[in-house]
Amino acid sequence: MVDHSAFSNGAIKLSYAYTIGLSFLIWEGNRYLLFTLRSYFNWFNHPIRKLVVLIFSVSFYTIPVSVLLLIGWYHLFKAGAVNWNTLTEATLIIMICVVFIVHVYETFFLVKESENEILKNAQLARAKVEAELEALKNQIDPHFIFNSLNTLSHLIEVKPHRARQFNDNLADVYRYILQNKRRELVLLREEVQFLNDYFSLLVIRFENAVQMNLSLSDNQLDQFLIPPISLQVLVENAIKHNEFSDTSPLVVSIDLQQETLVIHNQVHKNYCANLPPGSV
Repeated sequence: MVDHSAFSNGAIKLSYAYTIGLSFLIWEGNRYLLFTLRSYFNWFNHPIRKLVVLIFSVSFYTIPVSVLLLIGWYHLFKAGAVNWNTLTEATLIIMICVVFIVHVYETFFLVKESENEILKNAQLARAKVEAELEALKNQIDPHFIFNSLNTLSHLIEVKPHRARQFNDNLADVYRYILQNKRRELVLLREEVQFLNDYFSLLVIRFENAVQMNLSLSDNQLDQFLIPPISLQVLVENAIKHNEFSDTSPLVVSIDLQQETLVIHNQVHKNYCANLPPGSV
């Protein structure tokens, strides 16, 4: 468009300044469109609609503005002698550049939004787990005390010599619950010791009908952290939802497999079959 042989130095400088201003207007206008459309259309929810709106809006802004400003350039520097072939070619080049830059912009923001979405989902999942764990901890107090007192009352009547031992072990167990219910994590060693204390209550209560196998080394006990009272809840659920007896005991096994703590037992479903009357 700029014929250097026919333009003076001043005209060449003004011409380049004009085309730079043209580029600035097209850049800022399309940038405003992109940010405005981003608040109305989402790639994740309506990708086709977003693509169609994006193409039409960019085209309807870029093409008219480019044509009008290029015609203005011809009036300023060519005395109104518009070369429509050159103008069409220049407009097409501008449009191709705009589409390319829009593609780069949207790809960048799509990747950023995807990362933010992943992070947001991870935070929501963590918050959900923490809320569920906190709700579970808050339920432990009345649930645990109610069942323990029922068991103690039952032992006083039928096995008074074991009631005192049960009461002492119950004090140790409940002390752990009070001390750690507000903590997010405890050492695996602390949790296992608490589980042993809790299981001793079950042994007093059910004798040989319940058994526990712990396959954990001393190094592993000090190497990992775990939410407090989580093992007790799992073992308690196994007791509540399985049928067992001295001849067919419930065996709960706990071991570590590739940094994953695995608690398993054979399932013999019979809901609340082994709980004393009044237990929850």
